[in-house]
Amino acid sequence: MMQKIILFIAVLFSVNMLFAQSGSAKMVNWSFASKKVADDTYEIRFTADINGKYHIYAQNVGVEGPVPTLFTFTRNPLIDINGKVKEMGKMIKKHEEVWGGDVNYYENKVEFVQMVKLKKKIKTHVGGTVEFMVCDDKECLPPAEIPFKINIGG
Repeated sequence: MMQKIILFIAVLFSVNMLFAQSGSAKMVNWSFASKKVADDTYEIRFTADINGKYHIYAQNVGVEGPVPTLFTFTRNPLIDINGKVKEMGKMIKKHEEVWGGDVNYYENKVEFVQMVKLKKKIKTHVGGTVEFMVCDDKECLPPAEIPFKINIGG
């Protein structure tokens, strides 16, 4: 039964992809910023402002099926990525029958924070992509991938 649900959802995503270039991207406004917190350490903030009735999934969704929010960093030999991306917001944990379990997500706004350390005093950037998906109580929109480039150092 679960395989049929996942197949059905995959088909829906494929059909939606034909009609909407990036549905999830239209429902989330991303902003990116850096803040120096020590001599060679920066806090990188990824802020997701979620439109309307939609929600964005946490990095650890809790079940298989929904696309978790995923940060991929472009390799930069001038920086060290310290630890994992942390989530700051009001996480909602809710049982959803369609996914067959409890899912973790955010509504309205969530911030993701990553600590980055410069290996030497130089101006550079942190780049990569954030992949995510939004859903409401009736539908899920196709996942989106947004590139980011955040200046640090100098």
